[in-house]
Amino acid sequence: MARVEAPLVAPTEAPSRRRLDWVLVSTSSVIALLVIMAVFAPLLAPDDPNYANILATNQGPSAAHLLGTDSFGRDLLSRLIYGARLSLLGPALIIVIATLVGTALAILSAWYGGWFDRVASRVADILFAFPGLIFAMLAVAMFGPGLLAPVVALSISYTPYLMRVVRAEALRQRNLPYVAACYVEGLRVRTICTRHILRNVMPLLLVQAALSFGYALVDLAAISYLGLGVQPPTPEWGVMVSTGQSAILAGHPQESLLAGLMIVVTVVAFNLLGDRLATRQKGVVRA
Repeated sequence: MARVEAPLVAPTEAPSRRRLDWVLVSTSSVIALLVIMAVFAPLLAPDDPNYANILATNQGPSAAHLLGTDSFGRDLLSRLIYGARLSLLGPALIIVIATLVGTALAILSAWYGGWFDRVASRVADILFAFPGLIFAMLAVAMFGPGLLAPVVALSISYTPYLMRVVRAEALRQRNLPYVAACYVEGLRVRTICTRHILRNVMPLLLVQAALSFGYALVDLAAISYLGLGVQPPTPEWGVMVSTGQSAILAGHPQESLLAGLMIVVTVVAFNLLGDRLATRQKGVVRA
């Protein structure tokens, strides 16, 4: 009998240690620093952000004012630190409200379908027809400028986006075998939706929330820049870009430049975080 030799198989390499994702670490560190700066602003700010010194207007960086002063003699570093509070709080409220409402509607639509899904989808389609900024301007025209009206308006505007994304994934999870197995075992609908379907759509939800945070920050900053959101002299990055605009022609662009830089850094950090989370969580399904 002829001898049959088994084909040679190259030995599999031992699984290498997962490389440290420096982009994820860097973006997470930047976001953590921004949050710390906002929370501990009274301890980190060197001066009162609203203290005006008319004798020290539009000064450059110095030992007394590390980033200089604005056209009213206020310390720019202190205003940037305090400005992180409202600049981060507003988008956070928008994303939290839109995520809670959008996720609940998405999972209920995926589970029950029928008339509930049709009504929820048509309402989402109607909201898609209204741009977020226009919707926020209408809210400000009705209720006056400030933070509350734009936040509520943008929360309503962002809800259908989150709902559409989560609904597609929830509908896919609804048709997987593990859901039918849970239903056969006698688990209640609420338990299946919260412990299983919601758990599996959570990675996608976190990615979408991180990406939407940057857009919400830009929208609120634009509203404040137009004078419809947070009002001066309250420190907020969009307000600082607007109030510092007049000093640019005089050769003092530091206020608008620094506030705009803070907006750009924050938006880029959240976008990179969302992109990295999407890459790392791709294909993860937990039954």
